Amino acid sequence: MTGSLRQWWHRRTIQFRTSVVAAAVALIGLGVIAHASTGIVGWLMIESVDADLHRTATATAKQIEDGVPAASLSRPDIRVLDVAGTPVDSLPDPGFFRWQIDQLRAGGGVLDFDPPTELHRWQGVVVPAPDGQPLLVATGARLVGFLDAAGKTSRLLGFGSVLAACLVGLATWVVVRRALRPVERMRMAAAGLPEGRRLPVPEAADELRALAQELNTMLSRRDADTERLRRFTGDAAHELRNPVASIRAQAEVAVVHPDPELAQETLQDIAVEAQRLSELVESLLALARAERGMGTPGQPVDLGAAARAAAARLESPDGPQVVIEAPTAPVLVLADPAEMSTVLDNVVGNALRYTRTVVRVSVFADGMGASGMGWVWLVVDDDGPGIPAEHRLRVFDRFHRVEQDRARSTGGAGLGLSLVADVVRRRGGTVRAAVSPEGGARVEARWPGYRPLN
Repeated sequence: MTGSLRQWWHRRTIQFRTSVVAAAVALIGLGVIAHASTGIVGWLMIESVDADLHRTATATAKQIEDGVPAASLSRPDIRVLDVAGTPVDSLPDPGFFRWQIDQLRAGGGVLDFDPPTELHRWQGVVVPAPDGQPLLVATGARLVGFLDAAGKTSRLLGFGSVLAACLVGLATWVVVRRALRPVERMRMAAAGLPEGRRLPVPEAADELRALAQELNTMLSRRDADTERLRRFTGDAAHELRNPVASIRAQAEVAVVHPDPELAQETLQDIAVEAQRLSELVESLLALARAERGMGTPGQPVDLGAAARAAAARLESPDGPQVVIEAPTAPVLVLADPAEMSTVLDNVVGNALRYTRTVVRVSVFADGMGASGMGWVWLVVDDDGPGIPAEHRLRVFDRFHRVEQDRARSTGGAGLGLSLVADVVRRRGGTVRAAVSPEGGARVEARWPGYRPLN
């Protein structure tokens, strides 16, 4: 039952829940105040009666001290008793209990019920009689209509508390509705918001302004993700079309001409195209991850050690030589080891693909002071055909190819250097193409330097 009630409550609107809570708190608070007010009013009334009774009792006690007989002073509302409560004024026993006698002797007041609805209030004063006997003078008054007035006051204040709580709930409903009106306008604006547009930001520096700004930031990320997905889909469709068409055409030729020698040659061609297709897909996925910025937070990476590891991975015994020129001391940059391997594999691998005899990889720091500020450089030179001047800026665009030597063309997808540029720039670095001293291609990448605090 409790779980169902909790679920029902959480399904209500903020406006409803806030109004109900405000009304309930107001009802409880006003009910406590009404109850306390009724008690205070009754106490004040009794205090006023007690003051009159005490004055009357004091005046009567003064007369007894002066020798006036008790019988001549007694009335139903003025009684003269001994300290044990026995009447000495020739009137019937008033019927006080022992605790009431004790309280009257102590100077306190007592209430005596007169059924069914009336109350008597009594005050007492102890006075010595002329013969030395202590007497108790008790004066009383009928509290006419006290209970009825107290009951009516309590009911009136209770009704007023309920009415006031309802008004508080209604006022809260109206105020919350008006307060949520900008949120409703924001919701309607978001429902019909086209791509590239943003929500209006309120002028007041309040929570709604912060909410609108955060939503606009989220919309910016959504638009960026949508654009990346659109570009990725378009690039993938464009680049995958050729290898898939080539594989299909070669397979159809093999089916039409079931020659074993031709089939073997066709299978080799299909394997080459499949490998190219696999590399293209991997490059597209790596480029998409780099654009999304899913890399881990940067950590110190020794660029010299990473370059030596890349050379060991990529250099083959019968291929061009890779020469590493790097200091023995660590040259640190803030990056991710995996993305650094991606950069080196693409840059050094691309140089090995086009060089004739040697690839030189240089790592050095420039302008590194005690504060660690400066740049760390990676320079890769080859002695191949180089990159023409008109292609040196565009070579880092995706799918841009420079086919200088058709006989040595590897059929690359044109994504490697684009991936390098995205990864390096995301870490605050730069990358550019130039001419190597041997006349081939040079690729320069730099990162902000890092020096440990200790």
